[in-house]
Amino acid sequence: MDPINPTITRDGATSEVIAETVTVPVHVHDDTEVLKVSAHSRPSAVAGAIAAVIRNHGRADVQAIGAGATNQAIKAVAIARDYLQPNGIDIVVIPAFIDVVIADEERTAIRLVVEART
Repeated sequence: MDPINPTITRDGATSEVIAETVTVPVHVHDDTEVLKVSAHSRPSAVAGAIAAVIRNHGRADVQAIGAGATNQAIKAVAIARDYLQPNGIDIVVIPAFIDVVIADEERTAIRLVVEART
């Protein structure tokens, strides 16, 4: 198992890897989806995942650790906005710092809460 991007199951199924190290979906307690982004993730692929989760659930959480990953995540959110525009969906982003444990080490990550604007 990769300690940086572990295989995570939801309802007994293995999550689908959509682009390099972006894994979707990861279920969190408040019924949202977490998209993990790395510095090597393709922003257009992450944007497609964000758009799909927004269309299905109205909200997605995007998680990034490090400057490169955060840069890719921000670009993906901007592209996702363009992907959602033809559906009449606009989005808002709420950034936050979170602490995550990876390989028994606590790290600080950026969590971007992406929601459909109502």
